[in-house]
Amino acid sequence: MGIALIVHGGAGEIETVQAHRRGVEIAAQIGWDVLRDGASALDAVQAAIIAMEDDPAFDAGFGSFLNRDGIVEMDASIMDGRGLDVGAVAGVTRVKNPIALARRILESEHTFLIARGAEEFARERGIALVENETLRAPEQIAKWKEWLAHPPRAPGGGTVGCIAVDRDGNIAAGTSTGGMKFKRAGRVGDSPLVGCGTFADNLLGGASTTGWGEAITRVVLAKFAVDALANHRDPNAAAQIAIEHLANRVGGTGGIILANRDGQIGFAFNTPRMALAFVNEQSRSIIAEC
Repeated sequence: MGIALIVHGGAGEIETVQAHRRGVEIAAQIGWDVLRDGASALDAVQAAIIAMEDDPAFDAGFGSFLNRDGIVEMDASIMDGRGLDVGAVAGVTRVKNPIALARRILESEHTFLIARGAEEFARERGIALVENETLRAPEQIAKWKEWLAHPPRAPGGGTVGCIAVDRDGNIAAGTSTGGMKFKRAGRVGDSPLVGCGTFADNLLGGASTTGWGEAITRVVLAKFAVDALANHRDPNAAAQIAIEHLANRVGGTGGIILANRDGQIGFAFNTPRMALAFVNEQSRSIIAEC
């Protein structure tokens, strides 16, 4: 059993390929360094995702798509495979790193907080609130102005996620997003929903998804993929089965990353591109793709 980590930076029509590839490579290195230093899988997942939330290349944190009202609304979740503890947040507009807030929720008596209540909780737990304007990347403001005249047809990509396996064999998974392009205010996709966008169980493995959230939610994709590890020990096979189920059952598009309890990693997608990077103790080198 060895440490392992895999991250994704969304699936779909990725336009800024080099920026996405570089971003997931950096995030994977950050998460891997945390694991090598002996920290927990939860710490590694949080660190890697924060790196991508701070990178304007991705639809999470500072790079989030603006909703129809021109506001950044973000969702995130994180799960600990030891006791199936989970923390999730949705519809937050004043938190720089939603994954850090999700982690605080995981450590509390709650599992899921939304909007104003989540931001009040953040303040109570020492997480600074920021003005929404500081979360609006210039590139996303320009896209929003275009979408006012010509609404996008595709939901978009750029959601970020991570799975880590630490030295104690513990598995953690997390996902963070700004949601679909030009979304209706208040819309929530799969990313903060346990079993849909994120799932981790030490008995089997962990998963994080990205893509068309409404379809992913309908088939509870992350949990479906982790369950598939029971009969298909190879994570690549389990990931492919999950994506085929997404497409065949509800006509969905997207991608998924997986890691099993032995530190083996896998992924699959049915979109033109998916940004991802991974590393484990066998290779010890970051492999980035987009």
